[in-house]
Amino acid sequence: MSSENLPQSPERPDSPERQRRKPRVAVVFGGRSSEHGISVVTAGAVMKAIDRTKYDVLPIGITTDGRWALTADEPERMAITDRKVPDVAQLAESTEGSVVLSVDPGSREVVYSEPGSVPKVLGEVDVVFPVLHGPYGEDGTLQGLLELSGVPYVGAGVLASAVGQDKEYMKRVFLSFGLPVGPYEVVRPREWDRDPAAVRKRIVDFAGEHGWPLFIKPARGGSSMGITKVDGLEGLDAAIEEARRHDPKFLVESLLRGREIECGVLEFEDGPRASVPAEIPPVTAHDFYDFEAKYIDSATGLVPAPLTEEQTAEVQRLAVAAFDATSCEGLVRADFFLTEDGTFVINEINTLPGFTPISMYPRMWQESGVSYQELVDRLIQAALTRSTGLR
Repeated sequence: MSSENLPQSPERPDSPERQRRKPRVAVVFGGRSSEHGISVVTAGAVMKAIDRTKYDVLPIGITTDGRWALTADEPERMAITDRKVPDVAQLAESTEGSVVLSVDPGSREVVYSEPGSVPKVLGEVDVVFPVLHGPYGEDGTLQGLLELSGVPYVGAGVLASAVGQDKEYMKRVFLSFGLPVGPYEVVRPREWDRDPAAVRKRIVDFAGEHGWPLFIKPARGGSSMGITKVDGLEGLDAAIEEARRHDPKFLVESLLRGREIECGVLEFEDGPRASVPAEIPPVTAHDFYDFEAKYIDSATGLVPAPLTEEQTAEVQRLAVAAFDATSCEGLVRADFFLTEDGTFVINEINTLPGFTPISMYPRMWQESGVSYQELVDRLIQAALTRSTGLR
């Protein structure tokens, strides 16, 4: 597919052409974070599910160095193959061409340009479906750009995206709203750079109070990347180095003994509703539910989770409360521990959860009566009816 075959007619928001044509959905994926490949996989699943009788689709991939690239509309090439995740560079139409979204809120035009060629207007975008995971996409940065451009988009706004990405401030918000949070410590870049020995002592003191093992994790990451389970001092420095490879700020969390429970939240016309919950059973081949367990070995959860009616109602209540506390929009997956004493503790939320058909969020909604295709359509329709700006 070449750029010559794409729509190239600039349109006014009130033009007859725009009123006649199908809404154009730009699926933006890839990005500069360590979750680049999983984002491509998610985008392929979303693109395959979009009803092409209702929408036009414009795939835009962001390379690992930040270039916005025009990519082929070929979802079948965007899957994990031979245990390897795909890359935007493999899908880009050109190694140099770039896509630019206008920051003029009255335009919504997308322009494609290559060195030495006249830029081509690809038409206007009606809504963006961002499927970027991690920093530079899920953390409010892309959402801020779309707000400036006046283009509606799927999912959480700038503040909710930023809070949902930064586990420190996420936990602070939860605590301020009275939601139960497990013990944790935050180590900021300056603290580690200035006095690593003092940080190690603080972590050891934390372990003395709450016990080993500990989890060392990037503060602003996802897909369980960069997380290490540490059983003692011997592995601590390597775990810190791995977390800081993804984010210079990291968290230390104690092990909460119990069951891992997840719950999806989706915004309906009358407000957010919770799905049936799911349970992530112990993964025998892995120390915990890490990246390889989730995406490479496709460890599966139990949907619905084997909970009592009272437990199900409580985790659904807490999931919606977390959605509201962080001012989320569109969708959220909320992750909990059901501890041995029977109480739920919220671990985190994900404002752009894994979204392949086998991912937990779509599976929970499938079991709740909302198919994958309907889920994608509902998110697009909700974004089309929601304005940008203060709301």
